[in-house]
Amino acid sequence: MNSATTQRYQKYVIPNYTRYPVCLVRGEGSRVWDDQGKPYLDFFPGWGCALLGHCPPRVVEAVREQVGKLIHVPNSWHTEPQGELAEALCTKLHWPSQAFFCNSGTEANEAAIKIARLWGKPKGKFKIITMIDSFHGRTMGSISATGQPKYQQNLDPLLPGFVHVPFGDLGAVAAAIDHETAAVLIEPIQGEGGINIPPAGYMKGLRQITRDRDMLLMLDEVQSGMGRVGEWYAHQLDGVEADVVSLAKALASGVAMGGILARPEVAAVLKPGTHAATYGGNPISAVAALATVQTIEREGLLGHAKKLEERFRNRFTALMPKCPWITEVRARGVMVGIQLSIEGAPIVKACLEKGLLINSTHQTVIRLLPAMNLSEADFNEGCSILEDALTNPVIP
Repeated sequence: MNSATTQRYQKYVIPNYTRYPVCLVRGEGSRVWDDQGKPYLDFFPGWGCALLGHCPPRVVEAVREQVGKLIHVPNSWHTEPQGELAEALCTKLHWPSQAFFCNSGTEANEAAIKIARLWGKPKGKFKIITMIDSFHGRTMGSISATGQPKYQQNLDPLLPGFVHVPFGDLGAVAAAIDHETAAVLIEPIQGEGGINIPPAGYMKGLRQITRDRDMLLMLDEVQSGMGRVGEWYAHQLDGVEADVVSLAKALASGVAMGGILARPEVAAVLKPGTHAATYGGNPISAVAALATVQTIEREGLLGHAKKLEERFRNRFTALMPKCPWITEVRARGVMVGIQLSIEGAPIVKACLEKGLLINSTHQTVIRLLPAMNLSEADFNEGCSILEDALTNPVIP
């Protein structure tokens, strides 16, 4: 990073992030460039937001056109892009729903939490069951829902009413329910928790339990939604329907946007005055999201994501005999987790030095969220760099 940028950050930016010593200035597709002109292949674009890679052409053009027409109006008015986007997202669910738009994943989950409270209040219900190793965001409601104590340190007292149980254990969910339980909130595939995939029958079991006990099933699809897993929404892989789905990250290809989709009879609790988001569903983010949907449809990227899933799984499973510290490879579409028995941070550093951007989560999981339009050449190049780093790890 150039010294001027470093000095500005040190003086003016709160140091609440651990930042790599790289200043990125440009991106195209699955590549970014730093201020020294060095290129990087990005297998973790936009921290999961750039599902179509950096600066996808349809999104860029849609935003450029919209910003010259209308940037923002309050939600007390109608706009064409927001209505069109709501229709596009709801019709892909295949069950009746209505949309609310906000600006981020944690805001989307806050809206879901509020729906559960409003829906449950007349019935004397307010508690929400969430999963250990879940991640739902950084605001106080979402972080209370998150099943990871490391993110909650020194923030107590947290919002009451959340019960955390093991992911994948239907018996634990059933045992945690009492007469005050309003909902289950779960990621259909845990993302930050390590790309954890539910066992067969688990999601259908949750749906049955919540119906039988008069509870809501709320799905956090902030990371898994928008086609990343080869279906528009990850819960469609399990053939279930939900009551609320939260979205963000890839929703608008990196333009800040979040939202929820909820059954009309559940969404009805959000009456005028109960919830709002000033910038939510603004014309710029809405056209970016519409262009994202159009790109996925017109380029057949759901199918491509499924092919990439198989290629990633096969590539790194084949590496396991040479690398006994790889204990499991988990993949759904372009959500990939490589479980290690060693620390992942040195692997990330080694890849960075060789021009590949990846992520490590839960200390021992290499997490990849590559673009769903990743080319064969970029796939092979990135996998070769990662294979070299995994085969020759620097073990502290």
